[in-house]
Amino acid sequence: MKVFRMSCLALALAAADATFAGGLLTNTNQNIAFLRNPAREAAIGIDGVYSNPAGVVFLGEGFHLSVNLQNAHQTRTIETGYPLFVNNAKNLSGNIHKFEGTADAPVLPSLQAAYNKGKWSFQFGFAITGGGGKCEFEDGLGSFEQVVGNVTNYAPKVNMLYQALGAAGIPGMSNHAMGNKYAYDSYMRGRQYYYGFTFGAGYKVNDNLSVYGGLRMLYGSANYYGYVKNIQVEHVEGETSAMVNASEHFSQLRDNLNYYAGMMEGSNPAVAEQLRGAAEQVAPLSIATQDIELNCDQTGWGVAPIIGIDFKKGGLNLAAKYEFKTRMRLKNKSANSASADNISLLDKFKDGNKVAEDTPALLTVGAQYEFCPKFRIMAGWHHYFDVDTKQYTKDMLGDSNEYLFGAEYDINKVVQVSAGMQRTQYDLKDKVMSDISFNVNSYSYGFGVGVNVTDKIKINAAFFQTLYDDYDMSQNLGSTEQPVMVTNSFTRTNRVLGLGVDFKF
Repeated sequence: MKVFRMSCLALALAAADATFAGGLLTNTNQNIAFLRNPAREAAIGIDGVYSNPAGVVFLGEGFHLSVNLQNAHQTRTIETGYPLFVNNAKNLSGNIHKFEGTADAPVLPSLQAAYNKGKWSFQFGFAITGGGGKCEFEDGLGSFEQVVGNVTNYAPKVNMLYQALGAAGIPGMSNHAMGNKYAYDSYMRGRQYYYGFTFGAGYKVNDNLSVYGGLRMLYGSANYYGYVKNIQVEHVEGETSAMVNASEHFSQLRDNLNYYAGMMEGSNPAVAEQLRGAAEQVAPLSIATQDIELNCDQTGWGVAPIIGIDFKKGGLNLAAKYEFKTRMRLKNKSANSASADNISLLDKFKDGNKVAEDTPALLTVGAQYEFCPKFRIMAGWHHYFDVDTKQYTKDMLGDSNEYLFGAEYDINKVVQVSAGMQRTQYDLKDKVMSDISFNVNSYSYGFGVGVNVTDKIKINAAFFQTLYDDYDMSQNLGSTEQPVMVTNSFTRTNRVLGLGVDFKF
């Protein structure tokens, strides 16, 4: 019974983090220039308000503004294998079931602005720095089904109770039985937005060197909604069988046991005591199979410093940036079902509780080399200090890293093309991975075009695609002598389209 109750932890729905590019809980796609070519760590441009703030000083005097809109679509696919899945009355596809979710962000806006005057550059940025959409699983997850299926393990004990009723002389009870089939209705949806605001200033030390200091403020808003409802088991009566509501069925069996125990109290106290003991065993089954619903809103905020440096000499530009860890504590406002509130493992989502969701510190290093005024190549490295955050990433083996490469070419004074790629590597172990929340290594590529409409207006358009690895894992829930294997295979898909306009005033 404890195993079944613990299953409801799956309704935590942490799979809602709709990260589209970057490390855990971090979106690096904050400008269309990134989609055109991800290796922007040492590039000089208005998008540098995020990627290379110290380099923005070298843009020249005046007011610079970049307005961007992105559309992102992501899918998550989990194939879960479990021996009891063959008993699902609604899904007879065998012991491996596929669960697919979609995460959509129809519009991801961002804005970068800088006012350069003399040796100073005063900067502001806004973007969705984490999440950015909702993730929806129409049929729940394999972990939901796995535990619902486990209720059929109690069939032998329940059938012994029916036999006990028959042996006690209760008419017709000996031909009742609990079958092996199960059914249920399940759904999960998560929405998460981290709104990021940056304020800072860059200073040109000399014609070759600049530095930057600033602050990032994050405001987090999330909602998690999901349920497991209408759990059904197979009830056999004679030659016929039917799927019945499990909680009501077990509740009725408990009542029958207590009723007949009362009838036997005077004539056969020993049997009466036996029936009352059986009723006590059935009662938890009725409670454990009740509908469970979770509806939790979370909000919170945090502030962290950012520092940067840029050095340019001839055609070479070198840059680095360090974003400190942002301490985030999200406060719950929940309207969960009573059945969810009574489960200790769901305390994280109880009304009024605070949840740790730190955003990791980030170090970026980059280089750009201009072979000629028309052609540039770039390379960069991101290091996310994930294991230093207070959240589930404490179970990671190590920090995350990204490696970026790209090139940019000016076809003429009007049209510019660029392309690049990014490799994201997580240092994960099985403990971190579940269908509730998972991250897998990936390759991303992006390409796009910039068009100088006038000397003061530039339009950027781009396409960005991520190709994810598969992550396979298995776990023995039984013993060495009697193994009960559950398997999972995780992967994703991701694509982003973007359009933006850069202005100079």
